[in-house]
Amino acid sequence: MSQNIKTVPIEKLVAHPDNPNHMSDKTFAKLVRNIKRTGRYEPIIVRTKGESYEIINGHHRVKALRQLGIKTADIVIWDVNDEEVDILLTTLNRLSGSDELDKKLAILRRLNEKMRARELAKLLPFSSTQIKRLKEFKLPTVPAKIEPDNYTHPLVFFINKEQKQIIENAIHEALDRTDESEVTNDKQRTKAAALTHIAKTYIENHC
Repeated sequence: MSQNIKTVPIEKLVAHPDNPNHMSDKTFAKLVRNIKRTGRYEPIIVRTKGESYEIINGHHRVKALRQLGIKTADIVIWDVNDEEVDILLTTLNRLSGSDELDKKLAILRRLNEKMRARELAKLLPFSSTQIKRLKEFKLPTVPAKIEPDNYTHPLVFFINKEQKQIIENAIHEALDRTDESEVTNDKQRTKAAALTHIAKTYIENHC
């Protein structure tokens, strides 16, 4: 695939109708600020579509450029068919590595020496509170040993709007009956304790 960067009028860029990626308003605002502050962004990946260019990767960057009133965009044109585009749409925004915490902390600390946490929070995917906590975070010199029984396990299922409301109401009621020792500042753990209480009560009453 060609990696040559080309600058085109932004009105020639059209969104792919099936782009599945969504960015929250808060994160999008940070993207806009970054582009406005630096004037830099990763070139938009597109394919030719008649007289226009269909966006494969970079929908939010294009939206940000339009919001800033920028009339042109840097693009990279890929020669791909419909099947390859579908694969790219489901992977480009999903496949990524993980950060090395010690290096991320070093970067945050360097940035925090020049900018306040509140200013950084406008540009980075962290709140000012998170930045302050990460800045003070100390990595253990010896890796912590975690017993297998202490791991949490994800439980994933899909529900409709009516079911969601019923479950949330049940959790709210169960929280009033949940052991105080299980109620923490971690909302997810507290909800898990409430759901466990609901399940346990059902088993005791019906089995």
